[in-house]
Amino acid sequence: MKQLVADVVAGNRRAIARMMSLAESTHPSGRAALSAIYPHAGRAHVIGLTGVPGSGKSTLVQSLAVAFRSRSMRVGIVCVDPSSPFTGGAIMGDRIRMGQLAMDDGVFIRSLATRGALGGLARACLDTVDVLDAAGFDLVMIETVGVGQDEVDIAGAAHSIVVVSAPGLGDGVQAIKAGVLEIADIHVVSKCDKADAQQTITDLNAMMGLGLQGRDRMGWKVPVLATSAETGEGIAELCDVVLTHGDHLKSSGELKVRQRNIAEMRILKAAQDRLREIMEGDGRAKMESLLAQTLDRSLDPNQAAEQLIQGLRVG
Repeated sequence: MKQLVADVVAGNRRAIARMMSLAESTHPSGRAALSAIYPHAGRAHVIGLTGVPGSGKSTLVQSLAVAFRSRSMRVGIVCVDPSSPFTGGAIMGDRIRMGQLAMDDGVFIRSLATRGALGGLARACLDTVDVLDAAGFDLVMIETVGVGQDEVDIAGAAHSIVVVSAPGLGDGVQAIKAGVLEIADIHVVSKCDKADAQQTITDLNAMMGLGLQGRDRMGWKVPVLATSAETGEGIAELCDVVLTHGDHLKSSGELKVRQRNIAEMRILKAAQDRLREIMEGDGRAKMESLLAQTLDRSLDPNQAAEQLIQGLRVG
């Protein structure tokens, strides 16, 4: 394990891929791998990109990666897919479109299936981010598929949140959940070369004027930016704003707050995963007994949960 960790820290791509596979595993070796790599992480700027399907997130991620690479920054990309990355699906298509990036040693792309993870984000998502972080990537972009709770959960996984919308998607920003609007540090209207893009920008600015900001940003004013991957318009400006937001997080002290929140979320999710594993293994008999007592009304769910926790403490 020590040699593997050393190879990851040195940026060896085969070692990075192997460490990611171990981190995704629920086997004890996976936890050992994560424990070994964790102390080497904590330096990368983690950027979450979310938004409704069809907003052009994947194309934007590709354009951003190319732009950051032109600034000699190493870029990791984690694509979170609700289906298996090995059976096709949208993200596999995205990886094909990102083929030119995959040939660049300064870019590493990984797609992850949610595999039923609570909240939609893949269980191993932040473990994968840690591997890329430890390997020396300056920026790690997490792209969510933009369906369900993962849109909001990305706020508990990344330092800077970019919410992507596009003109011509139904009622425009009406398609974006209020909760998603509130988590944005940066709003992007992609495909700004389309005729109705300005209306989407106007609508977003109007909604920002209503004070839809769900958390204290310590002086950061959420911008609305227009981009076009087709023409390249706005991509350089978006890169500048993302990096400026990273600097703001550090100077304001907000980065430490967000890092603490991410750590808390990871602890809770890890505990949920461990509880689920126990319930599917040695604790199944106890669960069946508690289920029977709950169904016959001799225990209520809260009492059953307390007995379950007490049993774990004794165990």
